[in-house]
Amino acid sequence: MRLAPYAADPAASRGRVFDEPAATTRSQFQRDRDRIVHSTAFRRLEYKTQVFLNHEGDLYRTRLTHSIEVAQIARSIARALGLNEDLVEAISLAHDLGHTPFGHAGQDALDQCMRPWGGFEHNLQSLRVVDALEQRYAAFDGLNLCFETREGILKHCRKAVAAGLGPVAQRFVSGGQPTLEAQVANLADEIAYNNHDVDDGLRSGLIVFAQLEEVALFRRHAQAVRRRHPDLADRRLVHETVRAMINELVTDLLDETARRIAQAGVASVDDVRAAPPLVAFSASVRRQSSQLKRFLYRSLYRHARVMRVMDDAKRVVQGLFDAYRADPGALPAEHAERVAAGGPRAIADYIAGMTDRFALQEHARVCGMRSTSDGR
Repeated sequence: MRLAPYAADPAASRGRVFDEPAATTRSQFQRDRDRIVHSTAFRRLEYKTQVFLNHEGDLYRTRLTHSIEVAQIARSIARALGLNEDLVEAISLAHDLGHTPFGHAGQDALDQCMRPWGGFEHNLQSLRVVDALEQRYAAFDGLNLCFETREGILKHCRKAVAAGLGPVAQRFVSGGQPTLEAQVANLADEIAYNNHDVDDGLRSGLIVFAQLEEVALFRRHAQAVRRRHPDLADRRLVHETVRAMINELVTDLLDETARRIAQAGVASVDDVRAAPPLVAFSASVRRQSSQLKRFLYRSLYRHARVMRVMDDAKRVVQGLFDAYRADPGALPAEHAERVAAGGPRAIADYIAGMTDRFALQEHARVCGMRSTSDGR
């Protein structure tokens, strides 16, 4: 497919931290995507929480299935806009590599543990994973990804932190935007999690159809599906409604983004970097999407059952951190060595890399050991 002039061209990439010979059969961004897919951190996403803990049901989304859905939506948008599909896919697949076990509850707990040492943020951790923590290559730590992929992974960053990250975070210091591919991956993430959390929430029974019909975006499409298919079974009604919502959000984003690109007159990646954000929803659809997000926050993410499970998850993360701080010897030998060199940040790296079930197993092991040794 021919790329638009404002798309990221792999031949014009800003390159890698460590120079490598070009691949013979793949572009630079294809190589990045493949390295991400083959990474240990990517495989671990299969057993990391999206909203519901992995063991609560086989059909709920995990961080892995979420990342795949983001990549699918992002590639569809990129193709329609003439952008680089390989780059947008690489960013989408990597965006959650640094997420802790137990979703945002795990992140919040680890951030609290790490407050004296700069805190913890999963977005920064995703960059840390691909820059340093993956250990697969003889010549360098990390995956040595292209600048554009790393830039897209770093969606958010405080200015004080960005100053220490070098060129990949420069836009957070001096202003500007990332590539359109990075902007697409960011919005595709929002489309994916809003809509699949509706599906998972209904499946769980924590929210019901009648509640969701208070949300204009959902109500409009559910009513349209019922008119076309009055005898449709409940699960198919949910799937058809969610599918229609995703279609509206993607279509609106394409129309609004094309309008903004034309209005800004961008003709190169440099023009994109100097322009205001170009990938966006229309004002009307943004309001409706925000209403859905507020509903999910209030009715699903803050549901008493979810909060109870997540409070337990926070205690697991806090317990692990405290146990490893008190006794680094409880860590595997290679990680104990890293803690000796890197202190609490190395402990956070180890905990963030855990799957839900491994974190629970480790908590039972190390915190059980501490209770016994302390005479409790």
